[in-house]
Amino acid sequence: MPRAKIVSVAGVVPPKVVTNYDLEKMIETSNDWIVERTGIHQRHIAEKGVTTSDLCYEAAEKCLAQAKVDAKDVDLIIVATITPDMLLPATACLVQKRLGCNKAWGFDMSIACCGFIYALQVGGEFIKSGAHKNVLVIGLDVMSSIIDFTDRQTCIIFGDGGGAVLLQPNDEKDNEDVGLIDFIFEVDGNGGDSLCLPAGGSKMPATQETVEQKQHYVKQDGKVVFKYATRKMPELCVQILERNGLTGDDVDVFIPHQANLRIITSAAERMKMPMEKVIVNIGEFGNTTAGTLPLAMHSALKEGRLKKGDLVLFASIGAGFSAGALLMRWGY
Repeated sequence: MPRAKIVSVAGVVPPKVVTNYDLEKMIETSNDWIVERTGIHQRHIAEKGVTTSDLCYEAAEKCLAQAKVDAKDVDLIIVATITPDMLLPATACLVQKRLGCNKAWGFDMSIACCGFIYALQVGGEFIKSGAHKNVLVIGLDVMSSIIDFTDRQTCIIFGDGGGAVLLQPNDEKDNEDVGLIDFIFEVDGNGGDSLCLPAGGSKMPATQETVEQKQHYVKQDGKVVFKYATRKMPELCVQILERNGLTGDDVDVFIPHQANLRIITSAAERMKMPMEKVIVNIGEFGNTTAGTLPLAMHSALKEGRLKKGDLVLFASIGAGFSAGALLMRWGY
């Protein structure tokens, strides 16, 4: 069966921008401190009442319009998010209704920063099997809804936004290697407590006490997460390249999860890859969790840095701990 390929990409962020200088007025921090440690200058924050499904719908509508595909022809919708509108129904159901994808089924994927890369591969398998012809994969989070803006560990890092891609079978008989090539995914539950949202699930249902103790906000041990990320992202990138008989020289574009600029540069250095090949937009958007990879693809296309035939390497790390690397030959 033919490989799955991306035929359109759309990115979306809410219009409101919160700069590091804005955060200086809210917590004990500084622009220089944030930039030095993360590479982030600003982030987009959704206004009150703007939901994940609102932004998912906007991204999906743009994505389908670019591909000139009618909503009624979508077979499957996968939404990667850890900030669903509500625990049930799935955000994919809300998006399906609003788009009018009458024959589509769907589900949410909750694996935080690795959500989009995992969802991309899952969607690709449905294409490869011949089960579906149009799979909509959305990665998007409204992280401001679960961030404590008095906690310097987290509030300087995260932003809101994401994007959508449409997957279809590769019909290019003269270039059969276009599309998804290979992937390596891992999880290590030993790191689960280092990046988590303690309350709101069956272990700690919502009570007045959990709200007062701010247990419904993301908690992070930054040092532990950083140490894992700087080791694991380069490790998986090198592993997937070696498995395919490739090196960093063979990669045309590297699109990493936008968690921290130092993590990104360490991965590029491990692969002996010049930063000119690396897509970095963390300065503008911060870490949008499941939304970083589609946003980075969108940025790369806008800048003319992603072209048909390019060998593209994706990588992501995050809560779980979870990690992944994926190789793709770009198709348009």
